[in-house]
Amino acid sequence: MKRLIVAITGASGAIYGVRLLQLLRAVPEVETHLVLSQAGGLTAAQELDMTRGDLEALADVVHNPRDIGASVASGSFVTDGMVVAPCSMKTLASIALGLADNLVSRAADVVLKERRRLVLLARETPLNQAHLRNMLAVTEMGGVICPPVPAFYQRPRSLDDVVDHTCVRVLDLFGLADSAAAASPLTVRRWPGLAPASAA
Repeated sequence: MKRLIVAITGASGAIYGVRLLQLLRAVPEVETHLVLSQAGGLTAAQELDMTRGDLEALADVVHNPRDIGASVASGSFVTDGMVVAPCSMKTLASIALGLADNLVSRAADVVLKERRRLVLLARETPLNQAHLRNMLAVTEMGGVICPPVPAFYQRPRSLDDVVDHTCVRVLDLFGLADSAAAASPLTVRRWPGLAPASAA
């Protein structure tokens, strides 16, 4: 059984965390642990008309963001890593500085210290110097900064296509994209190389 922590914080883009949970729910060998911040719940309500209960129903295990004694707060609780989707700049700063002042940043701190994979879907633009320095600090600690940037070479036809592309890239970082595609109506489009240039 693989365990993956999914945190949803207050930045715009709650759909990324929701879609990851939906895709992982279809993969029986993955147990998801959700940490939903208070601001994350507010953003999901604003952007998706989803309640906290709606979000929690997508996960196998739900942790209170204030519960520093939760299982995911300890390195002895083995997971395959953590995704923060979306990751607010406040959460990024907390992780970069090792504050561990709530369960999102504490779980991320544990993932980093145990040398497990931490992926942050940092959602802000434009970026100031503090944002960039914090991204560099997390990268130097072994984290992966993965902004949800659309890939237009795939010629997305809908918002769902854009969201799914980012989610596939995230799942690839944990070796789970193909399993999710096999268990759900998810299309994994790989870059095939440039098409031959058409004749002038």
